[in-house]
Amino acid sequence: MIRTANLPDRYGQFLSRMEREWILSRIWAHDFTVWKPNPTEITNRLGWLHAPFSMMRAVDRITAFANDVRASGFKHVVLLGMGGSSLAPETFARTFGAAPGWPNLSILDSTHPVAIAETERQLDLSHTLFVVATKSGTTTETLSLFRYFHNRALEKKQAQPGAQFVAITDPGSPLVELAAHHGFRKTFLNDPDIGGRYAALSLFGLVPAALLGIDISRFLTRSQKTSIECAKYDRLTENPAVRLGAILAACAIAGRDKLTFVLPPEIVSFGNWVEQLIAESTGKEGTGILPIVGEPIGPPGIYSDDRLFVSFSLRGNRSAADVTAELERVGHPVIHIEMDEIYSLGGQFFLWELATALAASVLGINPFDQPNVDSAKRLALEQIAAFRQTGELPASGSSPLTSSTLTEFLSPSQPGDYIALQAYLPPGDHLNEVFASLRAVLRDRFGVATTFGYGPRFLHSTGQLHKGDRGNGRFIQFVAVPGDDLRIPDEPGASVSSLTFGALISAQARGDRQALLDAGRSVATFTVPVDPTELIHQTAGSIAAEGGRSWTSAS
Repeated sequence: MIRTANLPDRYGQFLSRMEREWILSRIWAHDFTVWKPNPTEITNRLGWLHAPFSMMRAVDRITAFANDVRASGFKHVVLLGMGGSSLAPETFARTFGAAPGWPNLSILDSTHPVAIAETERQLDLSHTLFVVATKSGTTTETLSLFRYFHNRALEKKQAQPGAQFVAITDPGSPLVELAAHHGFRKTFLNDPDIGGRYAALSLFGLVPAALLGIDISRFLTRSQKTSIECAKYDRLTENPAVRLGAILAACAIAGRDKLTFVLPPEIVSFGNWVEQLIAESTGKEGTGILPIVGEPIGPPGIYSDDRLFVSFSLRGNRSAADVTAELERVGHPVIHIEMDEIYSLGGQFFLWELATALAASVLGINPFDQPNVDSAKRLALEQIAAFRQTGELPASGSSPLTSSTLTEFLSPSQPGDYIALQAYLPPGDHLNEVFASLRAVLRDRFGVATTFGYGPRFLHSTGQLHKGDRGNGRFIQFVAVPGDDLRIPDEPGASVSSLTFGALISAQARGDRQALLDAGRSVATFTVPVDPTELIHQTAGSIAAEGGRSWTSAS
């Protein structure tokens, strides 16, 4: 159920336009001209429209595979993937958890050596299954992690190390041959007409879900119900995807382009998935809708008129709706979405995919391409080439973090801008909390929205928007020199290594910094400890005090 309040006038205009131009029926008919006059990266990216029904045919074989994994004694599953390959599985793992008797699932989408070592410490490698998930079959981070753990399995003298690996990829990708050569337990070939960020209801999402013991048939049934509701051409004002898409576009064009999510704890990880979907789909050609996920909610008076709020609630729990009630009362536009149960996420995945595609049609952009992503990748590869040649990376341009240097960098912020905190650090709940506290302080002090992401993960999520939007972001990199590094094998099973994970993540940070600068963005890079909790706590406290506010860390 969707309820709305305080929508801009253009909302009604866009509903009328969608009806007049038959936008919805043309999307279902795969008419690429809804978005652009040419079909490039559109006509081969619309398979997600039919996934709720087409994937039902794969349920039996997915479930049989999951049952075999369980019966084989695996206690843990580690998914190696980035962006669209990892965010839906993370949502499943954090929302549902493992059913009794099923293996735990963890997501490794970091190249920080501390994060990798910590993941490994929690595993019994002889009873761990690794899922190597990459649409292209060439993702640097994913393949580097595969080579590392493949060698670790060999070192443990596993008789058939390949039997501990599963591939999810597109037909014909290099990973297909790699998996065959190394004797992977299974290779799942996904529909190639489904793009990464629209792949939640494909094999990329459903295989990891089944490995947790989730009833994927029930999940798909919920998505089918929503798909049917979103296919109704008559009475467009009752079509949830049309309504949501029109709201997103109308608010963005009215300047309310900071889509702020308020999520209950039970489904909080859904925010990371929808953040990638919206940011990478709309952040291009000088426009974009910026998802705000995980920013602590403050009093209504601190928000400017660039916000659109969306609150989710589970039936019987109105905590998120209650939080946004005061925001609604003072005039901010608010979307309230009520879900029956957590399996309703199956419908939410589809709803937001279609609504995002509809909003993109109004904004005049292609939601399926990512024209600015390659710049950071190319520059990172240049850094890696330099490291392999000299054993060192070029100068980084970083400086120590202090409250004064951070304040000086952010002082030029203007209403409508945003601050993006980018932590090239090992992910952890304690860092999530302290960065959330810092976000609240910076938002209150400078009057702008804030985002947060771990590198290199966010490069596959919000990185497109950072370089493709209207250039109103201020980017803060937090980088740390790892003490104990880990070597990346050049080939699976080989001992030769010309690159370390520490050098890789440093190269990715430097490559993205240069890509942002080349795009005319404002960037500051600060050197911090691997665990910067105390430093960021002190920095946030000092900035809050300078602004005349009392402050207590959320941690």
